[in-house]
Amino acid sequence: MSTAARSYPTFDPSCRICPRLAQFLDEVRIARPEYHAAPVPAFGATRPSLLIVGLAPGLHGANRTGRPFTGDHAGILLYRTLHRFGFASAPQSVSGSDSLRLGHCRVTNAVKCLPPKNKPDGAEVLACNRYLTAEVQAVKAGGAILALGGIAHRATLMAFSLERSVHRFAHGARHPLPQGRILFDSYHCSRYNTQTKRLTEAMFVSVFEAIANHLDRA
Repeated sequence: MSTAARSYPTFDPSCRICPRLAQFLDEVRIARPEYHAAPVPAFGATRPSLLIVGLAPGLHGANRTGRPFTGDHAGILLYRTLHRFGFASAPQSVSGSDSLRLGHCRVTNAVKCLPPKNKPDGAEVLACNRYLTAEVQAVKAGGAILALGGIAHRATLMAFSLERSVHRFAHGARHPLPQGRILFDSYHCSRYNTQTKRLTEAMFVSVFEAIANHLDRA
């Protein structure tokens, strides 16, 4: 049976499939009861033209606010760029309850729960891939998926049952996907990458220009 013919579960806010992640969230919830401290749902359009896949919620970011890339440094460049290209109603994502809206775009993570030291293991990426598979299938034909970092790239390939050896991660790379979709790669917009200039704003904008050109042609 092809990947497209299968039915995959959508997001489960009470998911505890991964024992290590479930236990860690229990500990965080006790230490910081004001935090979301639970699986973080995707944010944006349900049938997007562009799906952005990050790594996992950050401790004081999405894990706190309940929205991907919101509340810490990683979302600054992302949402500013989404606004620049017309995908976001505002250049900042401040909290999970602000008025920000995304148009034709959805933001998610390869792993929906906060991992210790921001490092999910392979089994956790695999377990969470059932949810990512449902999300990539919802991307419109001819749409685009942007993987932020190598883990997001590999998780997206897994969701499409594609070989990693044929589609290697590289900043600015693009890879054909079923139904005319394209997978675009970028370095993650983390504090480390942006402050060390491994990822500059010009580099990030260049990837979005390629995405916009693809979507215009599609």
